[in-house]
Amino acid sequence: MAVTDKTIVLISGANQGIGAAVATALAKEHKYHVIIGSRNIENGQKVASQLKSEGFSADSVQLDLHSDDSIAAAAAYLTKTYGHLDVLINNAAILLDGSDKAKDMSVRELFDVTLSTNVTGTACLTESLLPLLRQSAQRPRLVFVSSSMGSLAHSLNPAVPWYATDYKAYDASKAGVNILTANYSRILADKEARVNSVCPGLVATNLTGYTAYGHSPEIGARRIVELATVTGKDSDVTGTFSDKDGSVPW
Repeated sequence: MAVTDKTIVLISGANQGIGAAVATALAKEHKYHVIIGSRNIENGQKVASQLKSEGFSADSVQLDLHSDDSIAAAAAYLTKTYGHLDVLINNAAILLDGSDKAKDMSVRELFDVTLSTNVTGTACLTESLLPLLRQSAQRPRLVFVSSSMGSLAHSLNPAVPWYATDYKAYDASKAGVNILTANYSRILADKEARVNSVCPGLVATNLTGYTAYGHSPEIGARRIVELATVTGKDSDVTGTFSDKDGSVPW
């Protein structure tokens, strides 16, 4: 089967953690052609090369959500090489709240840097790839990797474990990601696209400092993979926010 006959998926921030786990599952279990988006192209190439060495279909592209030039170059490469895109998984994100780096930042700088990556960069990438998603012969799928910490309902609930955690910039960014999900579900309704937000849960990755309380990237990837595929009980789901256990309140 030619690459262009496979389901083609781009995953941002896929050189490690949840993104790499999603790419591996889609390539191995669903035979997708996975494109590893990564800020450091060499790291992305390593993941793609490993998958290809095992007989699976993969590619890589340099992708920095802070850079309009990087996003434009990635879109141009995908257009020239593939001519369409079936699935976009917006996974790349940063978490600076509470870190040593954040201690040297003003409140404005912390919010500017976090929102620039997690919301603005994600929006710019998605918008640049809309023409390719519209060229899909399938029903396009977009998955925005969000967080329950971006849930307004959870943020007002003292019973949630993270209620007192002061991650204002990160929380705001994930609430922004959720509204992007709603927007693109509406925008791509004419293509019957499935556009959903997913919380992977607390995962032991670089983003969380490999917390001992987190589950594995493979578990975090499960719901993302479900919504990136075309079969099963969620084949018609769009405009939702969920995790592996079910619906998450907006």
